[in-house]
This record gives sequence, structure tokens and C-alpha cells, in this order.
Amino acid sequence: MGIRKLLANSASSVSTWGLRHIAKRPAANMPGKIALKLDPQIIAESMNKISEGSIVVVGTNGKTTITNMIADALERQGKTVACNRTGANLAYGVATTLLQTKGTVQWGVFESDELWLAHTLPQVQASYVLLLNLFRDQLDRCGEIDRVQDAIVQALNESPDTVLLYNADDPLCAMVALRVQNKAISFGVGEDLHQQQNKVSDAQMCQRCSAMFTYEYRQYGQLGTYSCPNCGFSRPDLDFAAKNAVFGNEITFDVEETATGNHVSLRAQRAGVYMVYNVMAAWLASHVAGVSDEVFQQAVDLFDPQNGRLQSLTIQGRSVLLNLAKNPTGFNQNMKLITQAPGKKVAAFFINDNEADGHDISWIWDCDFEELAEQEDVVVYAGGIRKNDLALRLRYAGIEAQTINSVDEMVDAALAMPADWNMYAIANYTSLPAVRSSLMARADKNKVDHATEGTSEPKRKIHACVQQEGVEALNENPLRIVHLFPDLMNLYGDGGNVRVLAQRCRWRKIPVEVEAVHYGEETDLSKADIVVLGGGPDREQKLASEILFAMKDDLLTYLENDGVMLAICGGYQILGRRWLMSDEEVEGLSIIDAETLRAGTGFDRLIDNIVLSSPLASMPVVGYENHAGRTKIGVGVEPFGRVISHVGHGNDDTSGCDGVLYKNCIGTYLHGPLLGKNPEIADHLIAVALQKKFGLDNPFVLMPLDDSVEREANAYMVSRLGVS
Repeated sequence: MGIRKLLANSASSVSTWGLRHIAKRPAANMPGKIALKLDPQIIAESMNKISEGSIVVVGTNGKTTITNMIADALERQGKTVACNRTGANLAYGVATTLLQTKGTVQWGVFESDELWLAHTLPQVQASYVLLLNLFRDQLDRCGEIDRVQDAIVQALNESPDTVLLYNADDPLCAMVALRVQNKAISFGVGEDLHQQQNKVSDAQMCQRCSAMFTYEYRQYGQLGTYSCPNCGFSRPDLDFAAKNAVFGNEITFDVEETATGNHVSLRAQRAGVYMVYNVMAAWLASHVAGVSDEVFQQAVDLFDPQNGRLQSLTIQGRSVLLNLAKNPTGFNQNMKLITQAPGKKVAAFFINDNEADGHDISWIWDCDFEELAEQEDVVVYAGGIRKNDLALRLRYAGIEAQTINSVDEMVDAALAMPADWNMYAIANYTSLPAVRSSLMARADKNKVDHATEGTSEPKRKIHACVQQEGVEALNENPLRIVHLFPDLMNLYGDGGNVRVLAQRCRWRKIPVEVEAVHYGEETDLSKADIVVLGGGPDREQKLASEILFAMKDDLLTYLENDGVMLAICGGYQILGRRWLMSDEEVEGLSIIDAETLRAGTGFDRLIDNIVLSSPLASMPVVGYENHAGRTKIGVGVEPFGRVISHVGHGNDDTSGCDGVLYKNCIGTYLHGPLLGKNPEIADHLIAVALQKKFGLDNPFVLMPLDDSVEREANAYMVSRLGVS
């Protein structure tokens, strides 16, 4: 044993003992981190502990559950296994697992973070990589999905003997398979499951030619049967296909091997669509590792997650389900799990914004919380560090959620309700351990009788709307909000701005109509009262700019005639003279005197929470910026606001200003979405639009609303960033 390896092993052992016995903390990452510092090759040097093979599981959603399911199946088959079961999925966690493995085991099953796969896989040289799915996640850390794909491709290229098992229903995974030389085995669902769809899809454009995909059907997110009408890229033929799915209290389906016609019937207790993919992926990895179908099903039947992922427990006889969700797709699948379950429910959502979570939580505006609002017997709570933002998002979904400081507050409230109310706790990454710990501390050791029924059921709060003079005239001609390209330009929850505008009109009983103009559709801007254009990934932004060029004259006429517009990030850049996509200069519309001079790189993006002072608001304006472009504004325009927080970059990281004001157009880099925590800006846009619609000399005077939730979310960030 070399001196570096000896030092690394010794330091790891000492840190493991200290964490477990003195700090009383799990030794998941730190021992490996220390060891890798002392010996960067410690993972490769420790792989001699694995005698038969190894599997690395990678993907945005489901990694921990599937990794543990595979490890359970192998162990039930009689194999010894090394596995980072806690979800410590950076190289440090893999190193810790290997260093804590005594003697030789037969299989290694390792969960890996997508970006860290490039660090881990070249050392592991795994027998198989299981690629589950790729969804928008932690945009401030990961950036656009292309960067994640690049990391996975790099890792596989440096491990050429690794076999890729991949979800071909996801075009982003299929593109990874197309880009590597590794042997690949595809799996997916071979039929339309006919389940209700959510709106979020993270892959609508072909990555080969930038044309829009055509879908025969989608299962959820971007998973489905897709094809590109331009270049022919389409879902690959499935080597293993799920068929004959039946949903009920449990889900049953068959997996057919296409080449042989052989099939196996599988079942799982959780009946969501995502469980078809989870169980199928775990089965395929177990199958190629030599686990029998009978043993695998036994492992699934006995699977009992103890890490907060789909963990079930009871508290005073009440059913409680705890699960992780950390992005729109994950939250939307949990929403379906809640809404499709029978009975009355108490649901609590917990959102933190620590580094491991991603500091940007604008994605919550792409979660379909409106599905909960449609149910009568659901009471909702908002918790975690960003509880105020979460309560705000729920308010605009039609749900009056109470903010809570701990999961105990939710449990106490639920136990005071009648005994037929069950509990759901959905938490993101760093909020999950505390939520789980609190629930476990109160969980029944054995099943007990139902608690005594309460005397009353909670009532939903309903917004009070105010009637104001003059709006009756809009009944025949409502205020018309045109949302340009929500399918292309909504990377950071910017579509939430439209929801805020429309809802604030409805609360005032102002007739309003929203027109979403998708790719390939046309609109008459002369009939618009407010136009909203969000930000998007480079590929989608370029396509949107090409479409807008065809509309340039109409958009210019609209703005020059004092039309009201909100343009966010990429939408803001397009209005200028030019912007950059990597090294490519893209011509802008030249409607405003501005240009984006430098695109930057994935490593020098301007990313942070930010607070502005703006002439359009008496309150500080708060938001989140994430942009590579550096924008300079010129003659005839003024900034939207001045940066007053000690963090935050603005247009170019030098001017101290953000955005632009041109006539009745606001351009800004602030996501969040902007209008949620800044109701004065939303009302400014509405008031000016009504002024123009009614032909008034001054902005329309709006009746006030109760903006306490909005102001609390605003004040939290203002205080957090130290703005007085």
C-alpha cells in the first residue's frame, strides 16, 4: 500500500470514528473528502474490493430510491454489496462508502450526482451506468441541461467498457446515448399510459437541429414517444418495454424484452407513473447483474425506505407519507400522488435554498399547485427557509397556506382534525432530514387506534375581491395579456408573471383574458394590452428571436404606441441590437438601445439574489438573476432599477444598474418571478394598461389588495440581504 493511500485510509478511519462517536453525525461525505484530498486516486485504488461488478445510478429524479432498490435486490440474491445508501452522491460519498467497506464484496452500487459523474466514473470504471432521466434542476449550480449532458458524455468516454442502460423515453437521455461509443441498452414504456399531463417539459426542441419535437404521447415531463420532423431524430427502439400497465392501489405492468419476446410481470405499491420507470429501471439493472425476477419482486415487495424517499409511517394512527421533491417535475409527480389518493389530506411543503438545494427557487412557479386548489378536502402548510415564497406561490394558485416553522406544527394541526385526515410532507433536499427526524420522533412504534375525532374541519380562506368603478366596460373587451412563447421562454418560472397579473385582475373583478402564444401560433399584437416575454435556454432563445423578427414591425408599432410589455432576461436581450450565444453574435430587434456584449461561460454567470430600488416602486424590488450576458443600455432609456444589495450584479456587473425602461416597456434580468414579490410593479403594469385601454390622461387607479403575503416574502429577502 502506497504512503498516500495509507494516509488517506487512516485519515478516513479517524474522521469516521469522530463523526459517529463524538459529533453523532453520519459519516457520509467528510471521510471521503479528506481521503481524496490526500490521495486523489483513492476511489480507483479501492475498487479492488469489488469482485464481480458495479453499477452507477445517475439522473435527476429517483436516484436514491432506485439505488437502494437495486442494492436490496442484490443482497436478497445472496450477494454482498457496497452502496452509498444515504444519498451522499458526490465523489466524496463514493469514496467514503469504499473506504468503510471491510474486506471484499461482490457488487458495488453507487448513486452519483450528474455533474460529479465525470469525476467518479473514470475511477470506478463501472460495469453499468443506469441513466434515469434529466430534468431542469438547480439551475444556479448546474446551468442548462446541456452542461449536465456534457458531463455524463465525458464520463462515459473515459470509461469505454461501461454499458449504458438508459431511459429512451427521455430525449435528453437518448441524445447522451447517441453521443457515446459505449454499448447501450434502452428501456422505456411501450404504450400511452393515458395519465393526466402536467405542463412542464424540459425537452421540446431537438438538440441535433433545433426543430420542435412532435410527440405521439407524453407520460410526464418530456418522457414519451417523440420525433423530430426535420432531422428524423426520434425515440430509439426499446430493448426493454413496459406494457399492460394497470393503475389502482398498486401498479402492475409487464416488461418485455423486444428481441426475444420474453416478459416478466412486476408490481409496486405506489401507483404513480414515475413508479413504472423507477421499478423498471431497478429491475433492468438487477437483471443484468444476475438477480432473478422472483427475487427482485420480493425485494420490491419488502422495500422499506428509511431515508425519507417515499417513506410511510403512522402518527397516532394517522397515515403519513414523506417524500423528497426538488424540481418542478418531482413536485408535480408528488402533487398527483396527493390528489389521486382517496380521503382528506393535510399537505405540508418545505423548501430550503441552501447550496445543495440551489439558491434559486423560481422553479416553484412551474409546479402545478393549482391541482391542489381544485380539491375540497386539502389543507396546505408552507415551511422551510423559503416558506414565505412558497406561501406566495400557493396564494396565486388559489390556496391560502399557513406558514409554519416546523413539521410539528403541521402534525399538531392534523391531529386536532377528524381522524380521517391523513398527512403528506414533501420536502426538498436539505429540508428533508429535519422533517424526517421530527416525524420519526413522533411516529407510532406500533399501530394504535385512531385519535379522537375533532369537532370541526378546517375551512378554506377565500380572497375578498373588490369591485371598482369603470371595469364593467371591460366585460365585452377584457384586459388582454399576451404571453409570448411559454413553451420556449420559461426557464426560470417567468410564466409566473402572467399568473400574477391575471390573478391580481381577477381579485379586483377586472375582466381579463390570457392568450398563450406557443411556437407555430400567431397573434394580433394590436389587440394586446400587456405583452409578457420570459427568458429561456440559448437554443430556445434563438428560435424565439427568429420568430420575433417576423413580428418585428408589429411589436415595434405596439411599443411605440405605448403598449405595455414585460421582458425578462433573454426576452430583454432580444429587444436590443444584438446578443451573444456562446461565441455566435445574434442580431436583436433593435427596438431599444441596448446590446449584450459578452455571453460569458458556464463558470462566470452572474447569479445571485438581488435587491433594487426602482422609480416604479416605493418598496425595494427583489428577485433572482442568472445570466451570462453583460448588457449595456444606451441613449433614450434608463435602468429599471439600481442595485442596493451587497450581492447582485445587474446588467453587467459594473454599472450597478439592472434592466431598462423604455416607454411602457420594462426589461430586466430579475427572475423569481419578478411580479410575485413585487406587487407594485405588477399593479403598475395593470394600471398603465388600463389607462391606455380607457384613453385616460393618468394611470388607472386600482383598488388596493391585501398584499401581506407578498410583502412578507419581499421583506424576508430584503432583510436577508442586509438592505435597510
